[in-house]
Amino acid sequence: MTPKDIILIGAPVDSGKDRRGCLMGPDAYRTAGLAEALMDLGHRVSDTGNLTPQPATPDPAMPPHVYAPAQTAGWTATLAKAAQDALATGLPVFLGGDHSLSLGSVAGAANHAAVLGRPQFVLWLDAHSDFHTPQTTASGNLHGTPLGYVTGRAGFHGFPPVAHPVPEQNICILGLRSVDAAEREALQATQIRYHDMRVIDEQGISRPLGAFLDHVAAEGGALHVSLDVDFLDPSFAPAVGTTVPGGATIREAHLVMEMICDSGLMTSLDLVELNPFLDDRGRTAQVMVDLAASALGRRVFDRPTLAYS
Repeated sequence: MTPKDIILIGAPVDSGKDRRGCLMGPDAYRTAGLAEALMDLGHRVSDTGNLTPQPATPDPAMPPHVYAPAQTAGWTATLAKAAQDALATGLPVFLGGDHSLSLGSVAGAANHAAVLGRPQFVLWLDAHSDFHTPQTTASGNLHGTPLGYVTGRAGFHGFPPVAHPVPEQNICILGLRSVDAAEREALQATQIRYHDMRVIDEQGISRPLGAFLDHVAAEGGALHVSLDVDFLDPSFAPAVGTTVPGGATIREAHLVMEMICDSGLMTSLDLVELNPFLDDRGRTAQVMVDLAASALGRRVFDRPTLAYS
């Protein structure tokens, strides 16, 4: 694989839900050897340390049940700028932090793509669709709203305006198995590609993913990949506060990452929802590091691909 300039960006976001612990995620990835694993693949790796959120004021129009909206809005502003700046010089990897960090990372990636005149695409690897708005989420947890925000849904009072909403048809969700009624109804009315675990059981994971990657390539798109720990079955990755049985196996997850690598399309990556407080001797952190390495070139045997042959 062609060596890349990879920028590790710590995003200890812990405001997207009321269960604490994800703020320890960035250092868990570092301890598990993420930088070393990527350098072993020949990449140039820099670690910019951990970000902090911009100050923000609560907006009175935000529903009162929403948890920590001002802090999450501050993180969104910080991360959008960090993503846009980093993409100008390399491939950023955002070390989360809960999934609300993607409100900023995806918005910033879309801003950069717009500067280049390229369409932005998003691959969402998650048990949940995260398509809520602050008004539709029953839990009040904003880690369930990133795709709602970046597609331009209304109701994000006090958050930075989304300058370049990601078109619905440019989003693919893989691994769904926990979607509530309001979210399901909204999702079914969109052009988002969504694939639950039944589709994966029936068709395998490579068919829907391959079709989406072909579409990204045909459009000359930039691809942001957002990997949630709960994409994986909790028997392999227990360190997440939103465990849902029946997720992707280790082999399925590595196949996804290897296909992403083969495509040569990924321009930015989120690693989110790791809660080291819930882990078993660092097992989940190591799994996530291994998956990131697969996305960036780790192989058992090299083989010719369309991107690199």
